Amino acid sequence: MVDDPSGDMQMAAATTLVLVCKRPRPGYGKQRLARELGRELTCRLAALMLDCALEDLADWPGPTVIAPADPGDEAWAREASPPATVHVQREGNLGERLEALDDTIAQGDPAPRLYIGMDAPGLAGATLRHAAACLADAPVVLIPARDGGVVAMGTARGWPPLAGLPWSRDTLCNALATACEARGHSVTRLGEGADVDTVDALQSLAGTLPDDPRPARRRLLAWLRANLPDGMPA
Repeated sequence: MVDDPSGDMQMAAATTLVLVCKRPRPGYGKQRLARELGRELTCRLAALMLDCALEDLADWPGPTVIAPADPGDEAWAREASPPATVHVQREGNLGERLEALDDTIAQGDPAPRLYIGMDAPGLAGATLRHAAACLADAPVVLIPARDGGVVAMGTARGWPPLAGLPWSRDTLCNALATACEARGHSVTRLGEGADVDTVDALQSLAGTLPDDPRPARRRLLAWLRANLPDGMPA
């Protein structure tokens, strides 16, 4: 558990939390899980994990942004998280889309930005607030994923070029840190999280959720217990 002193809350209030996401649809995204669970179950799971990320936006003490991948989902995004500002992602690979998104957000508000996806519902709110607090002193904060990626990434000064980084590979976190340091930005790494993209990862997630009181996490845990194979934690 990460301590959550008042300083963390104050810095979070001055940091924009950005959710980068896809609207859940059968056959759209989560292809590794779809091969194990099927399209319909995977779509329902994606919706539950999105609810967890939207819960993080709703609980955030500062400004929030939701950034859907599909331009046709702008109206959906506005309804999904009414207080959040909506910025539709541009075309390109993930690095190009994140660069463009960050430029757009920073033009409107140069405050630090903390980026999350919908694949890490095990992240605690206190962990995100602590990451925001670290941006008061560190230009870049990363929460690494166990598989070598990242589950959250924050910047106080803007990102280096991101298009050429190994997105969706197990070298991403190190490559991102190296690119930031090459631009003269020191990097703070905080703990470790888990991306959820396999059934094994879901089973591991279920073992961490029983003590989480947040409503969207409770619904996700109930679904996991009802729909995943034998061996789920009781």
